Amino acid sequence: MDIRNSNTTTHLKTAGTALVGWWRAATLDALIVGILWLIGLELIRVPWAPFWAILGGLLQIIPTFGGMIALIGPVISVAVTADDDWWRLGLVLGLYGVIVILEGLVIGPYVLHRTTKIPWWAAFFGPIVLGIIIPFWGVLLAPPLLAVVFAFRKPRVTLNRP
Repeated sequence: MDIRNSNTTTHLKTAGTALVGWWRAATLDALIVGILWLIGLELIRVPWAPFWAILGGLLQIIPTFGGMIALIGPVISVAVTADDDWWRLGLVLGLYGVIVILEGLVIGPYVLHRTTKIPWWAAFFGPIVLGIIIPFWGVLLAPPLLAVVFAFRKPRVTLNRP
């Protein structure tokens, strides 16, 4: 009976370590996105740019909808303060598009790969495939699920040849 308990404990530790690694990756990803928001909003001269950048970074933790919610504040801020300045409003929307593309295609998969050793292709395609299979929950659960699955994979044995 001690052997089972030992295996269960080992599995729980492995899964827990993988989930902590995923959480570190999600936090680092949110920090990078917050910095991108800050740089972009300051360049566009959006009122309260540091506040909106911090909010954008914090909301990045919410998959799928966090970025869209973060966009509401800067858009309203520019729309209220600018007198028919559609150009700045377009720049804010363009900044959102650039951040979403960079985060989804480069930053998110790279940070997840570096933190949890998930292959880049799995970090990129995992949310897409699971999002098709289970529309909302697949995108939400893909990164932590991938972290746990790849934590249980056995490392490949490499032969050292002279």
